[in-house]
Amino acid sequence: MKSVAAAALLWAGIVLADERATVCFNYGCVARQEVSFSETRLTELGRRLGLADTPVAERAILSLVVGQLYLWAGEQSPIHADRPGDFLDDGVHGMMDCIDHAETTSGFLRMMEGRRMMRFHAVEPIQRRVRWLVTQHFSAVIRETNGEAPDAGARFVVDTWFGEHGDPAVVLPLEDWLDGEGPNVS
Repeated sequence: MKSVAAAALLWAGIVLADERATVCFNYGCVARQEVSFSETRLTELGRRLGLADTPVAERAILSLVVGQLYLWAGEQSPIHADRPGDFLDDGVHGMMDCIDHAETTSGFLRMMEGRRMMRFHAVEPIQRRVRWLVTQHFSAVIRETNGEAPDAGARFVVDTWFGEHGDPAVVLPLEDWLDGEGPNVS
């Protein structure tokens, strides 16, 4: 239905602008680049997310959708060179540490939230975990809403740092992630 509306707007001479987002890379968001996503691509992602009928289903689809956004962003920026963790891509232009991933993923999630693509979740501030007093890790976070009070729902990390560029995001309960859960990329 939305594609029919988009076609009608184009016929009427109204051009739909691409949605812009910022990706950051080269560790600690040292470099930033704006990327854009077409209405056609975003409509497809919205359609996929619209299939979710529960928060669990939405998180599963969201994992895939975030990976897809990274693939499209990698067509326009050097982040396609990113590898899992922090050492497999050491020194490569476009490498991303967890700060880069947390900021970029949060931006993608806010973009989807602004377009009302998520029905069961809201974007939360980035979280940090500290382990053994020397290592830390950052991740984007969503909160299950279910129409309850704003802070009542369970929170989940949406973490793209663990996988290859464009892989589905790892979605874990925040408490598990804070306890060190997640794939091993060492």
